Amino acid sequence: MKKQQDEEFPILVAQDGPLKGQRWSLSGTLMVGRDPTCEITIQDRQVSRFHARISPTPEGVTIEDLGSKNGTVHNGTELTAPVMLQDGDMLGIALAQQFLFLTSDATMPLAEGGIRSARLLMDQKSRQVWINQQQVAPPLSAQQFRLLWKLYESKGQVISRSDLVSIVWGEDQMAGVSDQALDALIRRLRDRLAALDPTHQYIDTVRGHGMRLDNPPAGE
Repeated sequence: MKKQQDEEFPILVAQDGPLKGQRWSLSGTLMVGRDPTCEITIQDRQVSRFHARISPTPEGVTIEDLGSKNGTVHNGTELTAPVMLQDGDMLGIALAQQFLFLTSDATMPLAEGGIRSARLLMDQKSRQVWINQQQVAPPLSAQQFRLLWKLYESKGQVISRSDLVSIVWGEDQMAGVSDQALDALIRRLRDRLAALDPTHQYIDTVRGHGMRLDNPPAGE
């Protein structure tokens, strides 16, 4: 099947686990399990031979657990019945493998030219953030996303604290926002990013000027 056609289908992207980085197009039903006949084979003793089934339907894509011993998790909740998947959902097969569900390949900015090599990637439409190809989950708060997006689209330029307050809280509210409120928001945002990449501080303070995003190329 041609790549252009593949991109019309939803995709699964393997996150933490032995399959990390692999992708599957949901052009048909995918069986997930330890058995070698499964479309997605996970060689881990926690995984049942036929663990879960992911099925495209006219209404959307569903996932169901097939009576597995160690369970299937959808956005942190163990499945007890089939559920319809939404863009950005996180799936867990036992504790062995995590997957990210995307409604199309275009959702993930890794597919876009020019920014695919950056360590931190953002998509404004879906309000999703990836670090080293792992999605930040649960999603950032609206304020955290607005602040990070301004730094992200500025491509390393320093943004003044007053401009950040205006963007995050709006011009009508900015007069009542203290320095401590902005500092607290930045601290929480740094903590969220550090949870996925503790080796790098993405948000730099430029004393006397403002903040900037230090977003190195992937792999550095």
